[in-house]
Amino acid sequence: MCELQQQQHRTVNPPRPHPSTHNRQGMAGCVNVTGDDVKKLDVLSNDLVVNMLRASYGSCCMVSEEDKELIITPKDKRGKYVVCFDPLDGSSNIDCLASIGTIFAIYKRVSEGEPTVEDALQPGDNMVCAGYALYGSATLVALSTGDGLNFFMLDPAIGEFILTERNVRIKPRGKIYSVNEGYAKYFHASVNDYIRHKKHPEDGSSPYGARYVGSMVSDVHRTITYGGIFMYPANEKNPEGKLRLLYECNPIAFLVEQAGGLATTGTQRVLAVRPQALHQRVPFVVGSPDDVNEYLSFVRKYQ
Repeated sequence: MCELQQQQHRTVNPPRPHPSTHNRQGMAGCVNVTGDDVKKLDVLSNDLVVNMLRASYGSCCMVSEEDKELIITPKDKRGKYVVCFDPLDGSSNIDCLASIGTIFAIYKRVSEGEPTVEDALQPGDNMVCAGYALYGSATLVALSTGDGLNFFMLDPAIGEFILTERNVRIKPRGKIYSVNEGYAKYFHASVNDYIRHKKHPEDGSSPYGARYVGSMVSDVHRTITYGGIFMYPANEKNPEGKLRLLYECNPIAFLVEQAGGLATTGTQRVLAVRPQALHQRVPFVVGSPDDVNEYLSFVRKYQ
């Protein structure tokens, strides 16, 4: 954790004045627990989310991408929920002004007494709520409590989020694949064969379009909206995958399944994975059911 963050946590993260737009950009000068470079907005976003959750009196503990250890809510503000979150997904895109977002998953605690790591290490099937906020051409929140996926759009005129789409459904099949093909050298042959099939379909159909922002919230939201497939599979450099299970893959998998899609590690359903560590990584493939099942057929072929 950054020295700046450590100092702020020692003072129970007091709210700070918002820095100027200029000061919000650029690097914070350190890396987080998972080895990612930390931007100034990462630090600010983490402070805001932690402080708001503490002030809500609803959480007992939290897991953040920016903190190595479990964050315990003070006793006098403690509730019954566990919140796992990525305060600013896609922060490598901050300085180029591409869309970024926030991802969260909420569970009910399972322990008695003081909250423990076991409260956070629950499979995604135990989730009671998940969502993401997308900061793009508009500010949108995608939210599900297990009864379908709904979209809410911020109306800046009244400062409220308005329900704009109820019971969102993903198309059975799309026309877009989303993957960082810069890692093709390190992909398993099954992944490269699937991508080749999307670019050069043997049946003479039109090839899929390629779209990749590098902000998972943005790429996943497009996948839900238009259909298709988003992939961040394991590779030689990241044999366990790159995306984090608790606060990236699980909440997105929950939302996509609520919309009728599929989410897989390539070997099992994402929400069935039993977490072993707070910052555990897994391979991640998500999207329209027909597209994900087709991807899995290539995986099985090479097994």
